[in-house]
Amino acid sequence: MKAIIKPSPLGGCIKAIPSKSRAHRLLICAALSDRQTRICCDRTSQDIEATVCCLGSLGADIVRDGEGYTVTPVTHDALHTRPILNCGESGSTYRFLTPLVCALGTGACFELKGRLPERPMDELWSVLEAHGAEISGKGSDIVGIEGRLSPGLYTIPGNISSQYISGLLFALPLLEGDSRIDIVGELASGDYVRMTLEALRAFSIHIEERDSCFIVPGGQKYVSPAELITEGDWSNAAFWLCAGALSPEGITVSGLDLNSSQGDRRICGILRRFGADVSAENGRVVVRSAPLQGIDIDADMIPDLVPAIAVTASRAEGVTRIENAGRLRIKESDRLFAVADTIYSLGGIARTEGDNMYIRGVKTLRGGEVDSHGDHRIAMLAAVAGSFGSGPVTISGAQAVSKSYPDFYEDLVSLGGCVTEEDEQ
Repeated sequence: MKAIIKPSPLGGCIKAIPSKSRAHRLLICAALSDRQTRICCDRTSQDIEATVCCLGSLGADIVRDGEGYTVTPVTHDALHTRPILNCGESGSTYRFLTPLVCALGTGACFELKGRLPERPMDELWSVLEAHGAEISGKGSDIVGIEGRLSPGLYTIPGNISSQYISGLLFALPLLEGDSRIDIVGELASGDYVRMTLEALRAFSIHIEERDSCFIVPGGQKYVSPAELITEGDWSNAAFWLCAGALSPEGITVSGLDLNSSQGDRRICGILRRFGADVSAENGRVVVRSAPLQGIDIDADMIPDLVPAIAVTASRAEGVTRIENAGRLRIKESDRLFAVADTIYSLGGIARTEGDNMYIRGVKTLRGGEVDSHGDHRIAMLAAVAGSFGSGPVTISGAQAVSKSYPDFYEDLVSLGGCVTEEDEQ
């Protein structure tokens, strides 16, 4: 699908969509628990549905209505052996469920789409194999898992993906004996691990966090709290907040937890540093335009914010330097290249140098034709940037937004955007 975005001032109020990061975690915990759980989550996405599909293939019964999910957990008798788990392009689904399948001892065949087979897994495979797993098809689009994990010491690097640690944290409490996870080096995106720990605590799983390690008692049971609400998603809300920094009317995003463990809540502080007018209270964040100045940003803990930040940086006076962004190269696209390429293609000034990116602000983007690179966040970047340009923007592969935000273009229109969709030839 192509989306044609014509320049149109954005402004108004919108509710944040549910956090897919939170939804993944709550769904997995609910599928392992002792009784039925209701998860309030009024919107879904391809990634969330990938986790729903895989949990269903393992034996859980998950029913969706307009307001969320009712999860009937996997029972011992209903646990399926060697199921086919279709992960789509969801890295969270794949990395969370790989250790879990090994802990359950069911075996499984993981089907992977897009760039997911290329994303790093070697370190996670190694630690699982050292504890009883057998893995075939590594690096291909079909990966087989056999064997059952044994408890013990799990040593894994922390600088590649926090999803490795989260996957182990879901799995190890189910083993008969105690385990420990030792993190080598700095833990990247540690806020996501804290989100995992919060979800586990909600289901009565106890894990002790110490310096660079987690102590995981074995033989634990997931206990359902009956009902949970999926909080608003800061990662996707960031696109509207960054748009607000260019909007005289301003944009308000409601439904956000200002004390969330989501690392991308840092967008408020980043926009203030740019010079935007930002206020936040009672779950609502309001951002209005003000004179913007380029800043230095360390992206190590907030890689998913970079595409949204690029919208603001493209119009800020001077240069915005984004450092430690190398992990963006192993997302749905080489996102570091794709962000710079998109800004450049729309008439901005952007370049990459190693793991850093430099964006020099311009008075206006001229518009043009861009490719989403099959990446939801690149499509969103182009659409928001195009709304504030001087000419239309045509986005090829615009349907990529469905990975995390299927209603993105409808919400863009609700804020005053002008969107026309066409079939690609």
